[in-house]
Amino acid sequence: MRGDETLTAVGNTPLVRLRALEPEGGAEIWIKLEGGNPTGSYKDRMAISVLGGAMRRGDLRPGDRVVEYTGGSTGTALAFVSAVLGLRFTAVFSDAFSASKRQAMAAFGAEVLVEESHGQGITPDLIQRMKARAFALAGEPGSYYADQFGSPEVRAGYEPMGREIAEALGGQVDALVSAVGTGAALMGAADGLTQAGVTAQVIALEPLQSPLLTTGKGGAHRVEGVGVGFEPPFLDRGRLSDIRAIDQEQGFEMCRRLARETGVFGGGSTGLNVVAAIQLAQEIGPGKRVVTFCCDNGGKYLGGHIYG
Repeated sequence: MRGDETLTAVGNTPLVRLRALEPEGGAEIWIKLEGGNPTGSYKDRMAISVLGGAMRRGDLRPGDRVVEYTGGSTGTALAFVSAVLGLRFTAVFSDAFSASKRQAMAAFGAEVLVEESHGQGITPDLIQRMKARAFALAGEPGSYYADQFGSPEVRAGYEPMGREIAEALGGQVDALVSAVGTGAALMGAADGLTQAGVTAQVIALEPLQSPLLTTGKGGAHRVEGVGVGFEPPFLDRGRLSDIRAIDQEQGFEMCRRLARETGVFGGGSTGLNVVAAIQLAQEIGPGKRVVTFCCDNGGKYLGGHIYG
């Protein structure tokens, strides 16, 4: 792969304890700081797995175009890896997501096509329109659909995250909790824990404003990257101990609290994660460990509704 030395910077991110937020008499809370990856997101892991695998198989060659619909973090990761590997990238995006994410994709040389949200936020209809546009583009000659919601290499790309957690904590992990979009990060990390011989509860989260997984009905919400309005393709309900809906406003307030009180700087999904981790730590009690993710860097959300 051309210039792939840059890709070695992905992974092996810090895992830190959130002592300041642990409930009295509760479990330890640990958070993996995935904002330390090159584009500030754990999506870099997935992009390397998908595009690297496609190039090794000969499905992609330098100069080819990669296509995906995205809220921005996946798109930025695909744009980054595409730039390194000599590929072109076209993102189907929307104005419902952070403008800074659009700028980041463009900075890596991506073509960014925008589907209008008409002020309705992130809705199931918007996601379907983005998906249809990406499918049409991917059918053009010289194009390759990254397939973030279908490629088995997406879930596999997150397995190292679970192995890194197991190694850092000496194999003592009692619960892994995360908000889900495709479900790949949570399930891939759980796979990595299993590979390391660790058995832990696995808890999936969604925004309370779009409780498709818990009630069967989605809705409009403002937590980017999760709550996509359909069943996450990589979510294995048989592996889950629970699915919880977390109020997005509590999540956004937690983002601000995390930055002020712990120095952890993340986006809306990270806020949901920590709200749930605190709840779970209280429930399972002392001597246990809850692990979650700071999915991406909060700099992606400056100027938006979370940080003003």
